[in-house]
Formats: sequence, structure tokens, C-alpha cells
Amino acid sequence: VVKARVKDLMIPRYKIIVIISIGQIRDQNMRMGSRCLWDETHDNFSSHTFKNSSLFATATVYGVYFE
Repeated sequence: VVKARVKDLMIPRYKIIVIISIGQIRDQNMRMGSRCLWDETHDNFSSHTFKNSSLFATATVYGVYFE
């Protein structure tokens, strides 16, 4: 759904990559990281996290310029 809504924006010449992680909140820690090889002048990303008392969800959307 996230990828479809971003694609509906019809941003020309961009590849859209969406990564979503969902997990249960318990007595532990979690770290997430990512690495990308990209052009700082054109490529970008956005990330958002949702949390409630029992779960978390993190969505990251990458926009990578395609020549």
C-alpha cells in the first residue's frame, strides 16, 4: 500500500523502494540500519515509525533517480 501510494505521486525517473519492519514490543532493544550507494544531489529517503503498547512498525521509502 505504501509503495502504491508513493507511485501514485508519479514522480518521473525515480525507482521507489519500500522497506517495512514490524515487530512486537517486549523487553529488548532493536537497531536497524541501511547503506546505499547513491547520488546525494538526486536520491533521497523518508522514514517513519509507529508505536503502540504492543508493537512497532518502521517504514522507509527510498527514491533513487534512474537515468
